[in-house]
Amino acid sequence: MRRELFEPEHEAFRETVRTFVNKELVPHVEEWEAAGVVSRESWLAAGAQGLLGFAVDEQYGGGGVDDFRFNVVFDEELVGAGISGFGSPLHNDIIAPYLIRLATDEQKQRWLPGFCSGELITAIAMTEPGAGSDLQGIRTTAVRDGDDFVLNGQKTFISNGILADLVIVVARTDPDAGYEGISLLVVERGMPGFERGRNLDKIGQKSQDTAELFFNDVRVPARNLLGEEGQGFIYLMQNLPQERLSIAVASAATAEKVLAITKDYCRDRTAFGRPIGKFQHIRFELAEMATEVEIGRVFTDRCVMDHVRGELDNEHASMAKWWLSELNKRVVDRCLQLHGGYGYMTEYPVAKAYLDSRIQTIYGGTTEIMKEVIGRSMGF
Repeated sequence: MRRELFEPEHEAFRETVRTFVNKELVPHVEEWEAAGVVSRESWLAAGAQGLLGFAVDEQYGGGGVDDFRFNVVFDEELVGAGISGFGSPLHNDIIAPYLIRLATDEQKQRWLPGFCSGELITAIAMTEPGAGSDLQGIRTTAVRDGDDFVLNGQKTFISNGILADLVIVVARTDPDAGYEGISLLVVERGMPGFERGRNLDKIGQKSQDTAELFFNDVRVPARNLLGEEGQGFIYLMQNLPQERLSIAVASAATAEKVLAITKDYCRDRTAFGRPIGKFQHIRFELAEMATEVEIGRVFTDRCVMDHVRGELDNEHASMAKWWLSELNKRVVDRCLQLHGGYGYMTEYPVAKAYLDSRIQTIYGGTTEIMKEVIGRSMGF
């Protein structure tokens, strides 16, 4: 079905992004996969091309356009090229709204120019060893001491954790206030007591640096408080729909890409004297996946358009996140099966997609948590 999501300016932007991805990212994939991290030069190149901070005001070097469809285009082109380690979706889709909506004028002047140029790479630290989807269970503390907060705790599974220059840390500033005792503090590279652990060894997304972070009596200036003290949990809830939509967008694009690859494989691969796609069982498998992927695409695009209009709620963002990520997992697994032994070889795109996209049903809130969110919204 013809997509009705994009205007001519988005399609023109897609050509710009595709040229950038093919020139600046694709040639380095194997190098970055081996190193476990992308180069800082790639971030600077993205900034120079105007691909960071689309929604940031022009006075800070951003695009000045609050239209999530530009984010979608960039995210889809990364998926199409098999780029899973370049952390721009985290930077643009997840971190940017916090800085745009919550930062003071002074904070914006300090951070946003570097955010847009690629000189300041960002991360957000929510998850802890004992607290994942249950954000109210975090134990990292920040105690006010004069003009500083003294930060102590540990975070894990933090994307961009090795490269990040700015980390939005979710911390408990009032241990007795429940969710109203959570605040957001921006920790900057080089602050004494802020240490990074190892670059975690994952089964997929090898070039996406994912780290443990440690905070030992880190004195964070009170001027680095993001938003109001005690409102951190509310801010997280307000920004989660866009994060979850971003994951749904990547999931839909991955399922489409892998299905297209598999259709070609089933035309070219022969068994018993004919292409394997001619066998009824395989035809039915492809037909089922094609239908499901089409349904997923229509729903994802509708959610994106609702988000652009300011109408996407947490319920539908959660629906999109769990259903598209589970669809992607199912489609990629079935496509790998249709590739037979070749699908198990990492040189084949379907194998890399299998490893890279498995995390999508987990981060941003697990499938189980998404269903809980939806169930509660129904009054149960």
